[in-house]
Amino acid sequence: MLGTNALAVIVVAEPWRVHEIAPSTMRSVAGIHAANGQEIGTVGATGTRRNILGRLRHVECWPAMMVTMAGWRLEHTYAELPQLFYAHAAPTAVREPRLVAFNRPLATMLGLEPVTLERPEGAAIFAGNALPEGGRPIAQAYAGHQFGHFTALGDGRAILLGEQITPSSDRMDIQLKGAGQTRFSRRGDGRAALGPMLREYIISEAMHALGIPTTRSLAVVTTGEPVYRETVLQGAVLTRLAASHIRVGTMQWAAAHEDEGATRTLADYTRARHYPELTDSPEPYIALFDAILARQASLVARWQLVGFIHGVMNTDNMALSGETIDYGPCAFMDTYDPATVFSSIDHGGRYAYGNQPRIAQWNLARLAEAMLPLFDRDIDKAVERATAALDRFPNLFEQHWLDGMRAKLGLFTREHDDEALVNDLLAWMQRRSADFTNTFRLLTTGRLVGHSTNADLELEAWHRRLEARRGRQPQASAEAEALMRRHNPAFIPRNHNVEEALLAATSRDDFSVMERLLEVLATPYDHERDLPMFSASSSGERPYRTFCGT
Repeated sequence: MLGTNALAVIVVAEPWRVHEIAPSTMRSVAGIHAANGQEIGTVGATGTRRNILGRLRHVECWPAMMVTMAGWRLEHTYAELPQLFYAHAAPTAVREPRLVAFNRPLATMLGLEPVTLERPEGAAIFAGNALPEGGRPIAQAYAGHQFGHFTALGDGRAILLGEQITPSSDRMDIQLKGAGQTRFSRRGDGRAALGPMLREYIISEAMHALGIPTTRSLAVVTTGEPVYRETVLQGAVLTRLAASHIRVGTMQWAAAHEDEGATRTLADYTRARHYPELTDSPEPYIALFDAILARQASLVARWQLVGFIHGVMNTDNMALSGETIDYGPCAFMDTYDPATVFSSIDHGGRYAYGNQPRIAQWNLARLAEAMLPLFDRDIDKAVERATAALDRFPNLFEQHWLDGMRAKLGLFTREHDDEALVNDLLAWMQRRSADFTNTFRLLTTGRLVGHSTNADLELEAWHRRLEARRGRQPQASAEAEALMRRHNPAFIPRNHNVEEALLAATSRDDFSVMERLLEVLATPYDHERDLPMFSASSSGERPYRTFCGT
């Protein structure tokens, strides 16, 4: 374990160099309080619980009503971790919960009763005014590098109700986002505005339909209460599902407390929950890190293949399960440009489209730092092993990305010059300010070349190279087209469509625009539909800007 004044350094080829990390200053003892404010126990920097176990659950302050409905099967394995990783947190009741968005297919998948949940008692649960049977709400603790700067965080407005066991025996976190203040709220009000919650609902469900691992959205309720930001906005609560909410920042939290036992416990829990195939690994922790890295390489490659820009790839926004999480200033790219940034707070372009693979590796380097004591008792050997693992990321990402690009071009086989073929098309798209999604859509349907009054000789020459390349594979042209149809979406959440849906909902209480958009986005690979309103590029004279959603 690192000593008080130690530094850990992992050297990786730029720009993914692992920075020096000093031991955290978060050494203060945190008090645990009952509902009346009386301190009943403390948690030390090592995570040791004193005078708490066996007592805390008797002083939890829950909402007044617990609703019994068929289908809720909540368990609480995360709450069996050391108290260092969470704090008990009761949702704060709201004035007038109203269900405005509800994912019936997802409710059915969870084994819940949609008809019951659409009634007022369902809205009460989704708002935090009532708990589902078996609910034991907590707020999770974590840290994170936000735009490269380390800070202590935690769920300041999100409350985990428990883990739903589905009919297929999957375990899914059920979390309320915007459900009130927690121990980690700092100066925040613990609330959320309607617009950002609807944005997360739209984008997360679109990502799921695209086949990209993601958290899901079950419901949005309005609260009947205002939230105060730059202006007065309508309050809302989102019910989010996730394989788990364990983040890179969760591991950093344990490491910052210099609690190797808690770090090891969290790693064991993560491996058992998300990577059970590693149970018998002779080197379980380096194997776990390798598996997390592999999933992140695949995930970010999938983002790149559809033009998705996360917008705020802080370490607290990288889930160890390999799911996309925390949809704040996210958006999909229209005109192809690797420098594309939508977030209003990303002034330097740190999280630009073209930087996402590098940032993913940078975040993984932070995870490696947190896990170093688990890799080897000898710190030099631990650093060496972590560095070797991190160095595999670029090639692994490139393999996933290039295989995905081959599929987008209708290529089943691999040839050495495929990367040049892809990059030449992307370079043409950037020079011509071509729409990323629509370029591949037109290629899929055979309309990219030869159907314009203004011939593009450069594009035609490239297309002849593609045709020659396809001619060297055994699959017929119909098979190539079918492959492209499975990998090139016809519809993505166009920025102007998303904004129109949010405006209608927030200013006119009209959710029909959002419902129609969700209907289109549910089948993104359906190339038979002619819906120019949903396929037209959002590019315009004014740059599109997104916001963090607080």
